[in-house]
Amino acid sequence: MLPLQPLDAGRARIIGPGRAGLSLAGALESIGWTVAPLLDRRDDPAGAAQDVDLLVVATPDDAVARVAAQVDPVPSTVVAHLSGALGTGALATHPRRGCLHPLVGLPDARTGSERLRSGVTFVVAGDPVVGGLVAALGGRAVEVPDTARGRYHAAASVAANHVVATLAQVSRLAEGSGLALADFLPLVRAAVEDVARVGPRAALTGAVARGDWATVTRHLESMPPEERAGYLGGVALVLGLLDEPPPPPG
Repeated sequence: MLPLQPLDAGRARIIGPGRAGLSLAGALESIGWTVAPLLDRRDDPAGAAQDVDLLVVATPDDAVARVAAQVDPVPSTVVAHLSGALGTGALATHPRRGCLHPLVGLPDARTGSERLRSGVTFVVAGDPVVGGLVAALGGRAVEVPDTARGRYHAAASVAANHVVATLAQVSRLAEGSGLALADFLPLVRAAVEDVARVGPRAALTGAVARGDWATVTRHLESMPPEERAGYLGGVALVLGLLDEPPPPPG
């Protein structure tokens, strides 16, 4: 955690009026920043760094470097992006540059703005201004070097997107049982709380951890063939947590 002082309010501009850009705009305005009208793909970004203290490129990852290169550099303006996977190299044409990736989901502008001010962790790199901005938002800034950002972002993707996809499989597998996804969410919440309290290995339960391969076989036989690959992927992850994996069936 970086011991940074909150940054004084200033003037910002954001390129990209998607969920992330709108969430950040709302969060900045709530702490006293002046946010210029957001730019979209129809706007010419050449002068975007003029007359602001901070320019944020909030585009999809594959557009960050291209859009940043179209912006005329301004020596006093910090240019930052919100990508977790990219480093400062994507902003190489700008003398002051930084990375600012919130480790939280931003499903819509209102919820995202609230979450950005809820004390979450931000992964930062580059100009110290980005760390000061995190402090102003009440967050926790952690520096991750460019060389580690790919692995960090893979972890973030598993924590968010893979969990969502797994819950979608829960919903599909529950069809016909009389239960809905909502009935399983207390189980999910308890599992997450247990991991936070005692760690993944100690929180682990279930048939695979016990070596109950007959139950695993019944699971597989009960589900449509297209669901088996996802289920077996989860089995492999569970086995990877065990100090002494149970012997395979047969």
